[in-house]
Amino acid sequence: MSTPLPPFPKRPEPADEPMLMELTSPSDVPQLRADAARNRARLLEAAARLVEEHGVGKLTMEAVAVAASVGKGTVFRRFGDRTGLLMALLDHTEQRFQAAFMTGPPPLGPGASPVERLHAFGCRSLREASEQLDLYLAAEPDPSRRFNSAPYRVRFMHLCVLLRQADPAADAELVAQTLMGYLDPALIHHLTRQRGMSLERLESGWHDLVDRTVRPPSGQGG
Repeated sequence: MSTPLPPFPKRPEPADEPMLMELTSPSDVPQLRADAARNRARLLEAAARLVEEHGVGKLTMEAVAVAASVGKGTVFRRFGDRTGLLMALLDHTEQRFQAAFMTGPPPLGPGASPVERLHAFGCRSLREASEQLDLYLAAEPDPSRRFNSAPYRVRFMHLCVLLRQADPAADAELVAQTLMGYLDPALIHHLTRQRGMSLERLESGWHDLVDRTVRPPSGQGG
């Protein structure tokens, strides 16, 4: 059974800060009237309860409609299909994570060295994926969109920035792709559930990978 989802937050008022990229694009989630926004939140809260009680595998559009006491067509109109519903469930979790590594306190957020932030980013990402692993796997985009999804691009670009700061001579894009591969939910599923590895071991492996990746060339630094 999946770990309970965090409470679904009300969408904040527009701020002066740059907007975080969401799993769903602006065209997927148009500006909603207040009553429509409340209905959308109610549907997501019902879906979150179903995931908590029965797991992601039992989540259907019909079940959400029954739990929210609305017609099935309402759920389809709001989210399009089951994948759209799953992505919407992950959306607020992803925004919270993005806010943490973009503007939150160090070492995950600004104020720590790029290497310290790389270490913190991977550990937090591993924990986020582990806690909602079934949901992440169920919402995985098809192969043609996997590396172009908004959350993947945000995380990837963040790693590129940190890698360039840590080692300007490195091929940041290729190294970032390698690091992202370590954090892939499918790999986490394989290592933790099929191989029986602990999350602590995966975190230790991440620390080792980062240290080896950004270690200064021989004769330069400690």
